[in-house]
Amino acid sequence: MTSNPVQINDVADRLFATIERGDGEALAAMWADDIVVWRQGGGRERDKPRGLKVIEWFVGATADRRYEVLDRQLFDGGFVQQHNLHASGNYGTPLTFRACLVVKVGADGLITRIDEYLDPSDLAALVR
Repeated sequence: MTSNPVQINDVADRLFATIERGDGEALAAMWADDIVVWRQGGGRERDKPRGLKVIEWFVGATADRRYEVLDRQLFDGGFVQQHNLHASGNYGTPLTFRACLVVKVGADGLITRIDEYLDPSDLAALVR
């Protein structure tokens, strides 16, 4: 794991900017091949292809996305971030929900694990 705070902060900034842009290819390049993705309410850990499909679904269900960072704390090998995610659903429904992510970053700068904490009911407006 990397302990370089500048590198970790850069990874964090790029991660959320990539999701805001909806750039799945760039996101995949940031994730280690053996990444583990876990989401509260998701029931199980997911691998890279499945984790990317979830992000792809979210990007496809929203017209735009913007992260409002409430707090970010770096630790040796990663970061914890609390944020509000503001988005517009494809049906014009405004959406804002609070989430917390714990992200681990390898020595090579690739993301090796993401644990996401959010209320799954906040996403109900995107499912029709």
